[in-house]
Amino acid sequence: MKILYAIQGTGNGHLTRAEDVIPILAEYGELDLFVSGSQADVKLPYPVKYKSKGLSFFFGTSGGINFLKTFKQNSSREVYKEIKKFPIEKYDLVINDFEPISAWACRKRDVPCVGLSHQSALLSAHVPRPKNIDPVGEWLLHNYAPTKGSVSFHFECYDSNIFTPVIRKGIRECKNENGEHYTVYLPSYDDRKLVPLLGRIPNVKWHIFSKHAKKSYHIGKVSVYPVNKEKFAESMTSAKGILCGAGFETPAETLFLNKKLLVVPMKSQLEQDYNAASLKRMGVPVIKKLRKRNFDKIISWLDTDSRVTVDYTNITAEAVEKAVALGKS
Repeated sequence: MKILYAIQGTGNGHLTRAEDVIPILAEYGELDLFVSGSQADVKLPYPVKYKSKGLSFFFGTSGGINFLKTFKQNSSREVYKEIKKFPIEKYDLVINDFEPISAWACRKRDVPCVGLSHQSALLSAHVPRPKNIDPVGEWLLHNYAPTKGSVSFHFECYDSNIFTPVIRKGIRECKNENGEHYTVYLPSYDDRKLVPLLGRIPNVKWHIFSKHAKKSYHIGKVSVYPVNKEKFAESMTSAKGILCGAGFETPAETLFLNKKLLVVPMKSQLEQDYNAASLKRMGVPVIKKLRKRNFDKIISWLDTDSRVTVDYTNITAEAVEKAVALGKS
């Protein structure tokens, strides 16, 4: 059986999860990889047969999406051409992690396509929903990468096809310690805004990993680093707590490590609003925006030792097996 694993390359979480999925998926047939998107900072340690700019959202510097850059960098005409030309007929099955080009190519040419993603979990009626739903974001969630069926990942097993998160091998087997620093990953904030803000809090060491920093630097107790998978994992596994966006992989890994977690959802990003609703229900503190008026909430989080306990056993092989079986049915 020829299998295509199509992976969304906007953000690092999809590619990080793929590292654990790929060797298992390869056991079911001849496997090719396709990555679309242009905002990831990590690279797969496997050969990628197809690459595309895809449809990417570009991070801003003040807590949200840079809509102007997103509009300028995405061409619907080019994407349509890619969908039309993609050699999807070569494959017996496509496993899709929220990747639009292969998903739409499959739909147009009737090739089996099964979702294996976090985003597909958000389509379940049993998943906690944010108070305010953006209709455009909801439409995108349903139509961005349509699939025949899906096997999903979320913070809890809200439905029969939803598994707990894939925790990468490096995190499962790491030496987990509670050091003196806090690790920060807020890709939609510029480090030039984060440093003076977090630096105002006395006697707290911060490790900020920034998509906008070209090289490392240190100001007082605040250290800034360009995003690097190995250095980030080292910082996170030795941190006292994690301050991050309401994405999926980093909060999931923080929960697995049983560390303190504070999340700041990205503005105008429906997936993160969904994630924040789930995390809040689990007991994780959520703040809408990183600004001076939320200092009390940040200080309160720093002062408490409250953590959320989870049981994230290794379900990767089981989830992949279910996705392949769904594609054959």
